[in-house]
Amino acid sequence: NAVTTGNHPSGPTDEDRYRNIIETMEEGYFEIDLRGKLTFVNDAFARMVGRSPAQMRGLRTRDYTTADTATRMQHTLNKIYLTGASQRIGNYDVFHPDGDRVVLELSVSRVKNHRGSIRGFRGIARDVTANLKVAREKQRLETQLHQARKMEAIGTLASGIAHDFNNIMMGILGNTSLMISKIETDHPHFEKLKNIEKYVENGSELTQQLLGFARGGKYNVKPTSLRELVEESAQMFGRTKKEIRIDKSHLQETRPVAVDRGQIEQVRLNLFVNAWQAMPGGGDIYLLTEDVELDDGYQASYEIVPGPYVKLSIMDTGVGMDRTTRKRIFEPFFTTKEMGRGTGLGLASAYGIIKNHGGYINVYSEKGRGTTFNIYLPVSDHTQAEDDGASRRIYTGNETILLVDDEDITMDVGQELLVELGYKVLSARNGQDALEIYRRHKARIDMVILDMVMPGMGGGETYDQLKRLNPEVKVLLASGYSISGEASKILERGCNAFIQKPFNMKQLSEKIRKVLDAVETSC
Repeated sequence: NAVTTGNHPSGPTDEDRYRNIIETMEEGYFEIDLRGKLTFVNDAFARMVGRSPAQMRGLRTRDYTTADTATRMQHTLNKIYLTGASQRIGNYDVFHPDGDRVVLELSVSRVKNHRGSIRGFRGIARDVTANLKVAREKQRLETQLHQARKMEAIGTLASGIAHDFNNIMMGILGNTSLMISKIETDHPHFEKLKNIEKYVENGSELTQQLLGFARGGKYNVKPTSLRELVEESAQMFGRTKKEIRIDKSHLQETRPVAVDRGQIEQVRLNLFVNAWQAMPGGGDIYLLTEDVELDDGYQASYEIVPGPYVKLSIMDTGVGMDRTTRKRIFEPFFTTKEMGRGTGLGLASAYGIIKNHGGYINVYSEKGRGTTFNIYLPVSDHTQAEDDGASRRIYTGNETILLVDDEDITMDVGQELLVELGYKVLSARNGQDALEIYRRHKARIDMVILDMVMPGMGGGETYDQLKRLNPEVKVLLASGYSISGEASKILERGCNAFIQKPFNMKQLSEKIRKVLDAVETSC
């Protein structure tokens, strides 16, 4: 047995205790000499770096980290040496020999010898890889939520603008349609009136794009072959833009998708025009369709529903976009074109239409390296349907119709259109008046044309009250908004049909006869 003498007690020395603590601590511990080489590491630090303590001794930071991390480490050690102040180093990237990457956080200070001279540095390391992943995921979700709320708010604004604009267009289009119906085709003003009608319809396309962004409705959904739809439109576009070469060799036959062909055509045209404008000297557009499965791992700025989809890719060889532009391209009114050369609605409406179809759209682009838009549409369980080729002639009648609308423009022109078509008209300016008139004249009212958005009692509540008065009431819902949202809910409750403002005499006549001549109401 050892005997205690003087200042050398039996048992472990202070240095032994110090080393034992370092070896058993959970944090990593290391020492570096003035040449930047590791002179000592504990087991915890060695495990963090993916090596044994023996393998670590003599290594420099650059031997197991990135060049950027090594440079930051060198600057930090110089600062510690000169100032004497301890430093914290975050995002210290370490690569294991097997390729795994971990992120450490270091606290480093300088070490002096017994004469007070600086002999190196010591540091404590913590593995923050898991915490960093949690923080990044939290940031991704917060960004996702912010983007969704921003797009929702802009969509509400866009939808409101479209509604008010459509009511104004309703007055112009309705009155033009009435004048056309009262003159012969050889009248000197006939062509001018037809031009006005066409211009109004062109103007209404802008509101359709706004409503498209605001997740505006699908009006005529049918199971469709996306490959055939894209191939047809590509041929048409290619004939008008001879400087653009369109490669269709990767358009594969896929499962059908349930889409409004007209709206998907609008999306396709917007993307083709975007590609063409990005290639002012000509270039190539490559098209691809394929069946894919999306799962929870698919990264989007909104939550996805896993399942089978059909993917459409449109890739161009144009000028590409920088990161700032990519982040804003789906916002309405955002455009990179000079003043007066673009509305900034094209890609915004594409975003809204695809989202409204239950699909997803994303973009990949780099400056000078072209752009790729990827569209994912959910697979339909039904087979492709044929176009019914319905007639477009004007239909007349002699029934009594209750017209309900709070807008002067729509009420005035609506009454004239109905009278011109042969119908007897009762009118109400709000939901309460409509219910009172219907109670008094229920026996002779054959149909109600009901505006969806009114102050006080809105279209939805008015419809429900009408159903209580008469479960068999026939109602045509009209709105400057779209069929989505509140309108679709009213239709699901039994409302017979929907017509969007602005509409002309021909469109109104078709909708009225569809409702009046139906054997039973449809949802």
